[in-house]
Amino acid sequence: MEPDLQRQIESAAAAPPASPELAQNPRNHPPSPRERNTFEWVFLGPNGLRAGWSILLFYVIYEFFGTVVATILYLAGIIGDSAGNSARGVLIAELIPLFALLGAASIISLLEGRRPWSYNLAGPQRAQRFAAGAAVGFVALSLLVAGLSLGGWLRIDHALPPGLQAFRDGALWGCAFLTVASVEEGLFRCYGLFTLARGINFWWALAAEIAACTEAFWRSTSNGILGVYIIAGIGLFPCLALHLKGAPRSAFWQAAWVTSTVFGLYHTSNNGENWIGVFAAAAIGFVFCMSVRLTGSAWWAIGCHAAWDWAETFFYGTADSGMQGHGHFLSAQPAGSQLWSGGTDGPEGSLLVLGVIVLLALFVLVAYGRRELPAPEAVPAEPTMS
Repeated sequence: MEPDLQRQIESAAAAPPASPELAQNPRNHPPSPRERNTFEWVFLGPNGLRAGWSILLFYVIYEFFGTVVATILYLAGIIGDSAGNSARGVLIAELIPLFALLGAASIISLLEGRRPWSYNLAGPQRAQRFAAGAAVGFVALSLLVAGLSLGGWLRIDHALPPGLQAFRDGALWGCAFLTVASVEEGLFRCYGLFTLARGINFWWALAAEIAACTEAFWRSTSNGILGVYIIAGIGLFPCLALHLKGAPRSAFWQAAWVTSTVFGLYHTSNNGENWIGVFAAAAIGFVFCMSVRLTGSAWWAIGCHAAWDWAETFFYGTADSGMQGHGHFLSAQPAGSQLWSGGTDGPEGSLLVLGVIVLLALFVLVAYGRRELPAPEAVPAEPTMS
């Protein structure tokens, strides 16, 4: 007998007998590789639920929780109880997306087998990162205000409120903007950036950019949509170059491109926005993405975001993305050309903000660039995204 044939017979004899249940009932057989692969390709990738399905499901759950929370607050008589531009009004309004975000993130994390902190919140030295970001955010906005004041484009009045009132307003605005920063960073730099970075490629990113620009064009209340087009155009060629080079981290930067553009689009619904302010929001969003990559979490971004808004609205009393808050420490009014003063947009709508954004990016690179950390629970990007 030939040696190869002998080995085949011995292997067959040593194999365990087939299960009688499998032999009698074909439905008990495991799915064929073709059946299994078809299902997994549509809904599941190497890292579990595909990013596209995850984002779609997250959006549905987020909207559901938002509707429920808004209804509860309305029935309780809490919504509409105070001026919308007061610290209390902003805080109450932001509780709706905050609870919606927490609810959606909790459910999605269970479905994906992750912890809620996995979405770019589990990096090292979280308290230190937050405090450093808050300090940098306040200093950066102060530099912008100083430049505007020296150029004659911002006039600051020194009529200060009573000490106790100033402390109360400052604390309320602090809570309000910490909530704002938590919501916006939670949506864009935590869940959004993490999920897209594990399931996007250049072509999906390009499709998302086209969709964002189309949405901006057709919106009836879009203010400063040129800023969306500019940030989308700026990111096109760098992301294409990363794609052509096959860079291992290209998915993260493509996700940063998309989330930053959508963050700019998010601001076009604000009254008083101009194209510089929308572009600035998107560009700062990209700097925040850089901080996530270099520090390992979004805590620096949350602190910087909250302190920037707090300094803008409460401490200096300027407009903030078109909103003029009630109850502030100093009082400031724009003067001269809107291109330099920012006009109704506030300091973020001034051309000077572009220099401050560059300084922020340089600070992140210098302070954290040599200690680059992988994103929390970093996973390789999926080859495709549903």
